[in-house]
Amino acid sequence: MRVLLVHPSALMYSEIFLRLEPLGLERVAASLLVAGHEVRLIDLQTADIRDYTRALADFRPHTVMFGLNYLANVPEVIMLAKQAKITRPGCLVIAGGHSVSFIAQHLLENCDEAIDAVARGEGEVVAPRILEADWDSLTEVPGAVTRAGSGPPPTMLPTLDEPLPARYLLARRNRYFIGELDPCASVEFTRGCPWDCSFCSAWTFYGRSYRRMSADAAGHELASIREPNVFLVDDVAFIKPDHGNAIADQIERRGIRKRYYLETRADVLLRHPEVFQRWRRLGLTYMFLGMEALDAEGLDLFHKRISPDENIKALELARKIGITVAVNLIADPAWSRDQFRLVRQWALSVPEIVHLTVMTPYPGTEIWHTQSQKLTTLDYRLFDIQHAVTPTSLPLDEFYRELVATQAVLNRKHLGVKALAATARIVAGHLTHGQTNFLRMLWKFPRVYNAARLHAEHGQPAHYCLPAPTHAGVSHRRRELYIHQPIHTSFHKD
Repeated sequence: MRVLLVHPSALMYSEIFLRLEPLGLERVAASLLVAGHEVRLIDLQTADIRDYTRALADFRPHTVMFGLNYLANVPEVIMLAKQAKITRPGCLVIAGGHSVSFIAQHLLENCDEAIDAVARGEGEVVAPRILEADWDSLTEVPGAVTRAGSGPPPTMLPTLDEPLPARYLLARRNRYFIGELDPCASVEFTRGCPWDCSFCSAWTFYGRSYRRMSADAAGHELASIREPNVFLVDDVAFIKPDHGNAIADQIERRGIRKRYYLETRADVLLRHPEVFQRWRRLGLTYMFLGMEALDAEGLDLFHKRISPDENIKALELARKIGITVAVNLIADPAWSRDQFRLVRQWALSVPEIVHLTVMTPYPGTEIWHTQSQKLTTLDYRLFDIQHAVTPTSLPLDEFYRELVATQAVLNRKHLGVKALAATARIVAGHLTHGQTNFLRMLWKFPRVYNAARLHAEHGQPAHYCLPAPTHAGVSHRRRELYIHQPIHTSFHKD
């Protein structure tokens, strides 16, 4: 069977700071190839609609599968699905991915019948099973959802060691980057998160399970990557220090020389500094820490289970090790001018890269059930953690002016003319190899992060919307949020 996999276009955040390869779809592609299908993959972050149109006409797919990891891409995917149905009458159209797994039935009932089925859960498992099944028996496939009903809960991959991503299916790999790591590939050593932050759906998707790729498989995959830079997409890197050290052993044994960017938690860094010190020697250059809040009240609200002092100590430790840190703070729509001002002052006082995202109740998160009764919109496109979708204390236009003014600290410290002067050698090296992603990033901020643009987007008509939430707490039924049923791990806390 001919299968066309499609990743939708970039969201606002990706217009500036990063553009990551569609690792999940690459792994789904690999699983479909193993099952004997003919597969093509298009990433609309780097391709355009003409490439998609041409693939429908020339490749003539029997099935079109869309990756839907972000709610803001839903309207675009519905329009692309409609185009597939017109160009290839009778083709099967499937959507899968993280975010769509939480809204599967609603999407199918509100997509003008452009999408035939949703693959819930890990796509490497459910996608081949859907294609193997007869249409009339899809409701028996674990993880499959159609307008006629749902199959049993999805099952997890028995191992993360395979299939390896089919990276060779993407022709424009030099377009992927994160910051000055240009070009940059992505890898995944673990899946899941044992913590239960109220704004996050990683733990609900995986049932608070935590699984690891074997160190040998991790070393093999790293050795196969041609890019000089690698981003670790794990939700929390090196929770288990023995795993981090085992992969480091593989890197040393295989003589792999790359630079790395990873995400972790402050308390993990503080507990296992020796692992991060070792990885620094192996090329670890950047680290993302989700601090989320500067005060204890905010951290408690988000269930971070960490103190402000620990966050500050982690920043100091990372500086000592020699790792450049990017931190994220969650802007509450209820913030006042003074709260924005305090965050700006703090961001200017530290050397770290400080990002702001807006608190957003997503389906699959705990705050969807506790905060979504306050939603001011159900427009998918605004659920991108850059727009306010709950009431703001300030007038909405003023909220965006404060938000952009605070985010502009990043622009003044790390982008524009000052950054170009500080990174001239890096930019020159990139240009020598034909890489322009980082250079373009330095100048994009004022055009992309624009208060007038953010405010105006609230006034655009919404043709497709999220389901109206049920306003119930979840403290007594948190397991009902899970996509995958929990498996036993030493970190399981429920």
